[in-house]
Amino acid sequence: MSRPPVPLSAEHIPPGTADWRTPDARRWLAAVPARWAHPLWAFLVLLVSIVWEVAAAPAAPCTSADPCGTDWLGLGTAVVLVLTLYWVWRQPRLALAGLAALLTALVAEDGVAAVFGRPSGLAFLGVAALTAAGLVHRLAAAARQRSLALEAAGPAAHPLPAAARTFRRGRLSFVLAALLLAVAGFGCWQAQQVADAYEERAAGATHLSGRVTALEQDDGVDVLKVEADGRTHRFETAFPEDFPVDGRVDIVVDGDWAALVAEPYDAFGWELLVLGGSVAGLAFLVNGVEGLTRAKRLRRGPLPVLRVLVREGHDDGRTWVFAADDPEGLRPILHFHSLYAFDDEDEEDDDGDEEDGDEDGSDAGDGSEAVAELGRIAEILRGEDPAPPLREAVLYGAPHAGAEVAFVSRDDADDPEVSVECSVTAVKPAVPGLVERGPQRRKRKNQRRSVDEIAVGLTPTTDPRVWTAHGFSRAVGLGLLLVQGGGIWAALDEGPSWSWLWLAVGLPWLVTAVATALTWRITADRDGLWVTGAWRVRRVPWDVITSVRHSDDGIRVGRAKDSSVDLSPTGWAWLERRLGREPRAERVVEEVRALLLRPELRPLEEATAGQQGMPVGPPLVALSVLWGAAVLLLL
Repeated sequence: MSRPPVPLSAEHIPPGTADWRTPDARRWLAAVPARWAHPLWAFLVLLVSIVWEVAAAPAAPCTSADPCGTDWLGLGTAVVLVLTLYWVWRQPRLALAGLAALLTALVAEDGVAAVFGRPSGLAFLGVAALTAAGLVHRLAAAARQRSLALEAAGPAAHPLPAAARTFRRGRLSFVLAALLLAVAGFGCWQAQQVADAYEERAAGATHLSGRVTALEQDDGVDVLKVEADGRTHRFETAFPEDFPVDGRVDIVVDGDWAALVAEPYDAFGWELLVLGGSVAGLAFLVNGVEGLTRAKRLRRGPLPVLRVLVREGHDDGRTWVFAADDPEGLRPILHFHSLYAFDDEDEEDDDGDEEDGDEDGSDAGDGSEAVAELGRIAEILRGEDPAPPLREAVLYGAPHAGAEVAFVSRDDADDPEVSVECSVTAVKPAVPGLVERGPQRRKRKNQRRSVDEIAVGLTPTTDPRVWTAHGFSRAVGLGLLLVQGGGIWAALDEGPSWSWLWLAVGLPWLVTAVATALTWRITADRDGLWVTGAWRVRRVPWDVITSVRHSDDGIRVGRAKDSSVDLSPTGWAWLERRLGREPRAERVVEEVRALLLRPELRPLEEATAGQQGMPVGPPLVALSVLWGAAVLLLL
């Protein structure tokens, strides 16, 4: 027996909002790209053709006149190549630009005749053309979907809700991009240091010509034996085929130091660091710019609006969108990941809605909700897992593949506040069979309970209520503490090196996570909440709390003025469910939400300093410093 969708009151539905009905949704889904244009096929054939071309293309040998040093142009081409493979999935327009750059570099290096003269070159050109055709087809399909969405929405257009207009996208991507590009820059600097050190020493060294006497292998490494000036020198080489036995090679000698002129130094490790840092950094940078640009475009002016049904995914947190006339949620249209947006005025309005409750008729029932609740209980007794509730929502924006959207809805029938959520990943059309089509598909023991069910176990009390870190949370904290200690040992073991950069980046996060997981605490008293995290205790009065939610194994207390107070990690909800236990953090969120919505259940006394707890972040920093000093002394 299915539950009716959680209703959305009429005052939150803009005038003229059209329902996105099944016929229009089917036309929208029919406009998805053809199967031949799926990015998986383009990625695979493009990857195979690139590997074939790299293997078949003749490589210039290492010689004294043209030594094999650091090839920055070739490294840049490799960065574009890897990014193009990634952009085939995520950024069709940039993938087209990447293909054009790769073809230009190929022709500039080998010439048109050479490229067309070998099968691998012809195969790469053909695959590039096919990939480009698929990318253009995907862009055209997205444009077609946008026009169909506009047609279904009609002439009505409204600005985004206030909370969505202040929502920011791309900040984390920009931070990660800056860190990764800094790592790539450090790798460039180190590679150049290696090259400069060789040039400086070679300038004062003796230049000799020697004869290759043997080619050996030492622990899997190719080693050349070169006889010059009555001495035998050994050189590791990456290209033994360039130095045949009895051939002549040029070397430079400075005391016990010697090097091949054709292979003067080895900076491959630093070049690999530059490649990885540049690819990941530029990918995050482009994603951040793209998200920021799309979010700004969404806020630019009035947007088309559609009345739809939404549902949160079981495990991955995706938001699934259904047609307004699909109350069973049988056929999803599209999906994306989203985050809540907060606004002072909207949250104050929500408080007013809570007081008025049934007067607008949105919560008034004719018995259908009671019947649905009985059906839900029957499903639980049968061991079946009811799907998350469908919710009526207003979708802002013209949805199409790659678009950004926002929507307004209520989280559940017991929650009077209206929430605004903004997409943080691009819209994707729903693939048939990807989402469950009925509650009988999934089984889960822990079901979300209503405020009334929670309130039964929360009798009024005088003393403050305290929730602290539990066994699973402390286990996570101890595990991260071991990772922290091992990371410090590994970073300091080899002395000063570039790996210390990773320590400087990761250690602050680890200290915060360990301190939070071990000793987080929430104390509820008559005036509000005391939230103890890694570094400080924060006071959150009841009248400024807008929401209490559990997400990403953390607890978030939303505030009307300055965003939210977050605790993370607070356990491992996934593992707790797999072991048949109710996640403690979810239970805490439910009980705090019940206190928020039922003032008569709140404690009557004010919490003491001992009940508020103490942050352990600063002592943990001191402990980490002592551990690092001990490691240095032991080495």
